[in-house]
Amino acid sequence: MLARSALVIAVVVGVATASCNAQILSVRTVATGLDTPWEVLWGPDGWLWVTERAGRISRIHPETGQQQVIATLGDVYEQGESGLLGMALHPNFADSPYVFVAYTWRDGSQILERIVRFTYDGATLGDMRILLDRIPGATIHDGCRLLILPDHTLLVTTGDANVPSRAQDRQSAAGKVLRLNLDGTIPADNPIPGSPVWSLGHRNAQGLTVFGGIVYSSEHGPNSDDEVNIIERGRNYGWPTVMGYCDSPTERTFCDQEQVVEPIAAWTPTIAPCGLEYYASDRIPQWQHSLLLVTLKAARLVVLRLDSTRRRVVSEQHFLVGELGRLRDVCVSPDGRVFVATSNRDGRGTPRSGDDRIVELTVATSEVPPLRQISWQFSTDGSGLLQLFLPHAAAVGLELADLRGGHAAFWHFGTCAEGSHAFQLETSHLARGAYCAMLTIGAERYHQLVLVH
Repeated sequence: MLARSALVIAVVVGVATASCNAQILSVRTVATGLDTPWEVLWGPDGWLWVTERAGRISRIHPETGQQQVIATLGDVYEQGESGLLGMALHPNFADSPYVFVAYTWRDGSQILERIVRFTYDGATLGDMRILLDRIPGATIHDGCRLLILPDHTLLVTTGDANVPSRAQDRQSAAGKVLRLNLDGTIPADNPIPGSPVWSLGHRNAQGLTVFGGIVYSSEHGPNSDDEVNIIERGRNYGWPTVMGYCDSPTERTFCDQEQVVEPIAAWTPTIAPCGLEYYASDRIPQWQHSLLLVTLKAARLVVLRLDSTRRRVVSEQHFLVGELGRLRDVCVSPDGRVFVATSNRDGRGTPRSGDDRIVELTVATSEVPPLRQISWQFSTDGSGLLQLFLPHAAAVGLELADLRGGHAAFWHFGTCAEGSHAFQLETSHLARGAYCAMLTIGAERYHQLVLVH
């Protein structure tokens, strides 16, 4: 039985000598007026290469925001989540100026997806060649992120096209991670001879990155269990039988039978994870050896710090919470600069003046004046309490996450005046255990480990 009135922890911050280090995130607008940018890549020319879902491919100068349209695809079909999606550039671009693109098109009443390759002539894209076609598409769950691996093969994430059973059908290209040679042929070492299928059991993966031989992917869950996975050859990731971890009897049986790979992070309530990058640079040392994940529904950047094996998440930080709206993609330049694209014109967001936009993020560690007093009380009888003193008016919010990264609770208190405040918290749904509490006060963030008894 859980204790019904257990004081968990009380923390007092702000004695005369106290201070705390905080990461201050600044945002510089690079480009505005975009229409649902889906992919942002750092090009070999030092420009940002961008797809927009309606069918436009552009180069954008990262300093001036100058935009040069290099292709407009006339046969792109955009409705709901479909349209022009992922893009990848050949790693030896000077010798092989190939641009790989995924988009949906319509054949009668069918929505289909194809992977194509263009050649860049220094000004425009031409010589389109279809590498893979007639992947099932729909107005939702179309994937589709592209990634070229160090062995010069192409990974492609596909959604289940709103038919969950396709994810377990090895004869279908939907609900998979696919692997192709760069000429569209099937690699000889794919797990199923003659098939592009590399892994199966995916619902709708929209993030893909690689570092040190490990491929990471972000994936949308249904109404629970968004995921970050490590993608491995021939493995099953469980959908639609398994959502998130193998933690129900039915899921455990299926996981044992199919040797399902569990995620390294999962979120309930869902956050709608999208673009994903591995951050290896020391330009922002606080983020080195972390995954940078942008989210649509949760409208934030999530930084997932990895352990030395790079296979386990050891901490999670959130930035830009609600500041820019829905975030579709993140791009890291070779020297560690970080760019983020919004997705407020995708039909599910609330466009702001200038949307959609691409911004650059910079982080500095600075001394932040401590609050004079913060106290936290959490129990499992449904009564939680947050008490604090504000030295100035500010917006206040509190978030709890369990130590696996699952989001347990959110509270938004609005803008509060200077002075003392006490907020009652509904905590009856919290299970006993340890949580990471993140208190947001204006642009400042404070972290504390709390225990629910």
